[in-house]
Amino acid sequence: MRRVTIYSIADALGISASTVSRAFSRPDLVKASVREEVLAKAQELGYSPNRAARGLATGRTGVLGLLVPDITNPFFPPMVRAVQRASAHHDAEVLLIDSERSETMEEDLLRRIRPQVDGLVIVSPRLPTSRLRAMLTGIPSVVVNRAVRGLPSVVCDNTRALQQAAEHLHGLGHRRLALVRGPRRSWAAEQRAKAIREWTRPREVDLVELGPFEAQFEAGRTAAGDLVDSGATAAFAFDDLMAAGMIAGLNDRGEQVPADRSIVGCDDVLLARTMTPGLTTVSAPFVDLGRHAVDMLHLLITGAKPSTVTLHGELEVRGTVGAVRRQ
Repeated sequence: MRRVTIYSIADALGISASTVSRAFSRPDLVKASVREEVLAKAQELGYSPNRAARGLATGRTGVLGLLVPDITNPFFPPMVRAVQRASAHHDAEVLLIDSERSETMEEDLLRRIRPQVDGLVIVSPRLPTSRLRAMLTGIPSVVVNRAVRGLPSVVCDNTRALQQAAEHLHGLGHRRLALVRGPRRSWAAEQRAKAIREWTRPREVDLVELGPFEAQFEAGRTAAGDLVDSGATAAFAFDDLMAAGMIAGLNDRGEQVPADRSIVGCDDVLLARTMTPGLTTVSAPFVDLGRHAVDMLHLLITGAKPSTVTLHGELEVRGTVGAVRRQ
């Protein structure tokens, strides 16, 4: 069989080979209608663009780097899928790297993959701001789930939803609340803690702060003991995985949720919707976070300057909160 090339597509459509080439390598320079015709004809003829050849011609690899701190945390798989699907719309593939919650690995991995990708999406990075900026100098980069001055970011502001959860607990009679803080260098952990602190200041409510803890199931199980010792009747866990660990730890101590204590998580990962009882939590717009990150990165790669995007979480009230038990 004769091999299909860009010249085959050009001949079939009666356009120049350079236009076909740009439809794949620089779609922003081609009319949308023309690119659709090129893609349709390419599919009909069974043509697949050669990324290596295209890279030599354009200086681009067609690959985006995606760094996450812990792929085993259920927050990150839906984020990976969202980024992957959004990247496909820009005819790009995704190279996934997991830093295993290590600053050293994060820095080393970013240094190693920079030459292999056109740009980077970094989710919840742990590196201090100065080192992160230094690592990302000279390569298009978007940060997700952390605001970094001077770098385009996509963040989820959960302030309103967390404060709604606090108000809901207050209405159920809870007057001593626990804030179970997340990882020490987590921007999201600090923002979530700030939201709860701001809500409690003008109210006659006791706030006990526990942690920091890693965003892990076993860390939540450990935190359960601290929660019992604190005397708080309700708790805000940093995320859903930690909340699940706390519920398990409370069960180990003979306590039931929500009969004895109420628990609120954050992110609304699959675990939150499938556990029994269902976890009261704050939903994260995973699809929109991934889509905005990739769209912003594409703008950076093509020379534009996108601004930070702020999305908002929504409160999901389920079965892990209830009225305070009267003594």
